[in-house]
Amino acid sequence: MAKIKVVVVDDSALVRSLLSEIINRQPDMECVGTAADPLQAREVIRERNPDVITLDVEMPKMDGLEFLARLMRLRPTPVVMVSTLTEQGAETTLRALELGAVDFVAKPRIGVASGLQQLADDIVDKIRIAAKAHVRRPAAVTPASATATAAASSGAASASVRSGALGGSPPPAPATPIRLSTEKVICIGASTGGTEAIKEILMQLPADAPAVVITQHMPPGFTASFAARLDSLCRIRVSEARDGERILPGHAYIAPGGNQFSIARSGANYVAVVDDSPPVNRHKPSVEVLFRSCARVLGPNAIGVMLTGMGADGAEAMKEMRDAGAYNIAQDEASCVVFGMPKMAIQAGAVHAVLPLKDIARAIMERVAAAGVRHRI
Repeated sequence: MAKIKVVVVDDSALVRSLLSEIINRQPDMECVGTAADPLQAREVIRERNPDVITLDVEMPKMDGLEFLARLMRLRPTPVVMVSTLTEQGAETTLRALELGAVDFVAKPRIGVASGLQQLADDIVDKIRIAAKAHVRRPAAVTPASATATAAASSGAASASVRSGALGGSPPPAPATPIRLSTEKVICIGASTGGTEAIKEILMQLPADAPAVVITQHMPPGFTASFAARLDSLCRIRVSEARDGERILPGHAYIAPGGNQFSIARSGANYVAVVDDSPPVNRHKPSVEVLFRSCARVLGPNAIGVMLTGMGADGAEAMKEMRDAGAYNIAQDEASCVVFGMPKMAIQAGAVHAVLPLKDIARAIMERVAAAGVRHRI
């Protein structure tokens, strides 16, 4: 079997050396070239024709995001970003995912050598996943937009988007007349490619949509920026889940990186449970943990959605949701970056409908409408 050809682009000679060593230790991959900046990278990529590129966000001579935007426009190639674990690094990483990067690795700010070696398994797993990913040209990508920051994540920007400012009307909501049931809860699980898939669904939901609970595989330090970015773009309010807070309609709650997220009932209310319990299926947060609680607590009031991602996390628990009366949707293969988690959920018999990403929000709201009005204070 042909090895996965990888090109490493990083301005640090130490990081280039470490990543090359980690890659070349694997029997199924090979580092076929390195570059210290995007100008060198263009030549190396042209000569070596890699299957996957690892790309540092902060680069000399050309911003890493600008280079990524040009790459995706001219020569779409699976990219794993190498990011710094800072607030600014998190926002830049999210922008890279918008531009078409498949996934990212967060390198430590200090102790880079030991830190990268500790992350070796994670790095090579992400390269393997990226090699199989469906890479698409993002719409209207330009270098100017690539260098934009996540400043729109402020509360003022969020209010402007909801009111229809910032360049016209907010995203269109489904045209179907909706009668909302506040009992319903939308339960979403995702991994590789999930940040953009989640964004597309949430941007289509109306302000009075049912509550949404989300587990996206993401490390600590990134989910706060992810939630803030979504909050700036959507009609519903989006935040990291906090332990003990009430799950309310018109709000989406994202599992904090490095914690497990589930839901419980407190009297007549649903509440968030965020804790430091161990990884499940190697993940923390794990979709399995959230979906199992949804099966137990919500039963037929849950609408489950399995989005793009590698592996089987959440498939068995989604079957438990179906057995408890939930209605479940899986993203179809054509619109997935990686058709792993949805495929496993389908094979487990957990899914009622398999839909393109663009149709999922509408299907959710039509399902809610069909359920009729059952208000709960």
